[in-house]
Amino acid sequence: MSKELQGKQVTPYEPKSGEEYMSPDQLLHFRKILEGMKIELSQEIDRAVHTMQDEATVFADPNDRASQESDMTLELRNRDRERKLIKKIDEIIGKIDSEEYGYCESCGVEIGLKRLEARPTATLCIDCKTLDEMREKQIAK
Repeated sequence: MSKELQGKQVTPYEPKSGEEYMSPDQLLHFRKILEGMKIELSQEIDRAVHTMQDEATVFADPNDRASQESDMTLELRNRDRERKLIKKIDEIIGKIDSEEYGYCESCGVEIGLKRLEARPTATLCIDCKTLDEMREKQIAK
């Protein structure tokens, strides 16, 4: 996720021999990734708002108007999703500050560096996330 958003390759963290899980260096590494994601999302939201303002045209043709409204609705939905992600990033940065980052909210085990590299906003270990998704599937049926 972070690699997609930042548009640049983030070098994965290589733990030093005997380094403790979620050491200050690791926390700093993930803080930088999350802050980069937040900046990128904020810029994207600003860019989208300016684009929407610039493209705000009143079309006489109902089909053109409907198409524009559909595009705007989709754009607003995407911006709302990004806004929620920024809020989650802020919560995760708070976990870094309180040194609770990197541990599963459900069972308390280490989430793992590789999983956090792939999804820095992860709050569940892979096992708990899998169970959570299975429950969601059962409820959706």
